[in-house]
Amino acid sequence: MARYRGPKNRIARKYAANIFGKARNPLLHKQNPPGQHGAKRKKKSDYGVQLEERQKLKAIYGMMSQKQLVNAYKKALLLKGNTAQHFMNQLECRLDNIVYRLRFGSSIFAAQQLVSHGHIQVDGKKVDRRSFMVKPGMIVSVKPASRQMKAVQMAQEYTQRELPEYLSLSEDKHSGQVLIAPQIDQIPLPLPVNIPLVCEFISHTS
Repeated sequence: MARYRGPKNRIARKYAANIFGKARNPLLHKQNPPGQHGAKRKKKSDYGVQLEERQKLKAIYGMMSQKQLVNAYKKALLLKGNTAQHFMNQLECRLDNIVYRLRFGSSIFAAQQLVSHGHIQVDGKKVDRRSFMVKPGMIVSVKPASRQMKAVQMAQEYTQRELPEYLSLSEDKHSGQVLIAPQIDQIPLPLPVNIPLVCEFISHTS
């Protein structure tokens, strides 16, 4: 399935949440889901509920493709323990997401651009692969030559998001570290998602 490339505000309105953390909340003027009868939707089937949970998760992590989500799930299956927990670690510890959580980018999309354009380092070396997995102990930083970028400075000055407890941020706010693997209940999702349901859906459809 192709990645959604349409208006992102429609996604935020669909789920009635500022899902991408934009400074200008897309719900201020239009709170109902898009469409003439957006406020009055029919009850969804079990399949529809599972599908929506998956779509919410894809949106939260920057409009991920179905292939990326399935790959994360398959990697989680190979690990011992709680599959849903490992699945979320695969998503939460992606480099683009850690850059977003550390407030180097004002949105997940801004964080993706910072990584793709080579502005981010991991343990002092440039990494431009957004799906790179950041492990506990690794240092993620904005490249020294990129720290004066307006987008980076504005994200650091005006972003109100709290730092999750599994991350630490340096005093100069240009580098941070993953302290421990995040637990599901520690991850600051902008709206509730039934993670086990998403895992069940992927296991039956991939």
